[in-house]
Amino acid sequence: MTVDEIGKRLGAHVEADELLGLAWLVSTGDQVVTGTAGHLDESRAAPVRTDTIFRISSMTKPVTAVAASILIDDGVLDPTEPVDRLLPELAGRRVLTHPAAEITDTVAAQRPITVDDLLTFRLGWGMDFADFSPKPLDAAWSELGLGWGPPMPARMPAPDTWLERLGTLPLQYQPGERWLYHVGAPILGFLVTRAAGMPLSEFLAQRVFGPLGMVDTGFSVSADTIDRFGPHYADRDGTRIVFDPVDGQWSTPPAFEGGGDGLVSTLADYHRFARMLRDGGELDGTRILSEQAVAAMTRDHLTAEQLARGGPNPDGSAGWGYGVGVQLSDLADGPRAGSYGWSGGLGSTWSNDGAVTGILLTNQTWSSAGPLPVFATFESILGEVARAGEAA
Repeated sequence: MTVDEIGKRLGAHVEADELLGLAWLVSTGDQVVTGTAGHLDESRAAPVRTDTIFRISSMTKPVTAVAASILIDDGVLDPTEPVDRLLPELAGRRVLTHPAAEITDTVAAQRPITVDDLLTFRLGWGMDFADFSPKPLDAAWSELGLGWGPPMPARMPAPDTWLERLGTLPLQYQPGERWLYHVGAPILGFLVTRAAGMPLSEFLAQRVFGPLGMVDTGFSVSADTIDRFGPHYADRDGTRIVFDPVDGQWSTPPAFEGGGDGLVSTLADYHRFARMLRDGGELDGTRILSEQAVAAMTRDHLTAEQLARGGPNPDGSAGWGYGVGVQLSDLADGPRAGSYGWSGGLGSTWSNDGAVTGILLTNQTWSSAGPLPVFATFESILGEVARAGEAA
């Protein structure tokens, strides 16, 4: 598939005013093609460029999982170890008698939360993709300012305060019982912080971003690169509104370095990260992770029962590794079994499917109905590219 063909199919969504702008990358082995469509803001004065910096929200989760995996490689963390040693705020857990119970209706946890529970999102806290009905725990979570919703890093408390508040709440499920989305990632980030003895941003700079040459990735945008950054938009009842202005949540370093959704990045930077995983933990002669760590990160860890009760995809076609979704079966017009990656609710997605890597970054938040149609188009393109390479 040619650059023009990919650009035309993705650009049609911008022309239809589904979103203002996007940047994309598709690589097959060492062959890389990129493109853009649209503009940074509604004035349409500045076009999106291939080096535009985007908010990548939940595409942060794989990066945090890599950070923890590095410490496992180093022998600093053990996946089977309870988190109590480094996160005493989470010791002695209580668990709701059922997910909709009052927060005082609890029993003792059958075992502690482990590092593996954080990595696989089976700690007992998180978003239940099978049941979004409001519950007493949701209200308590919001009252404590723990951040239930789109990422707003500048409005979050400092890590120690966040963990202290979190420790006052019971788990929704017993540790290891269910897969629940998101909450394991910020906790994992703070675990890395305490295990490494430095802020998450410093650890990532030293062990991931610096060695990989990811010069534009971080928890905020610097003054000398903000001209490559733009506002971010959301849809409210059919009207496009500004979710975050240029000088908003990501314009200064936050106290809360969210390991679940806090990073900004570019096509080139995230491609280097994706290539490192695709190539078994090494890029251009620099090893970030052991091959064993990459294998553990990119294989499914969920049981059949956990998938049946609600996993990353409602149809059960995807499981979960360490911070990434793992495709369990071929989709007719999309990824193949064994592919892995993840998306961000602020309008981004990445996957590795064999030799094929795809990255799509946009400046439009997903709607309440889910991903914008452009994501299905991109998924289809990647499936076609992967199958064409397989046929060749």
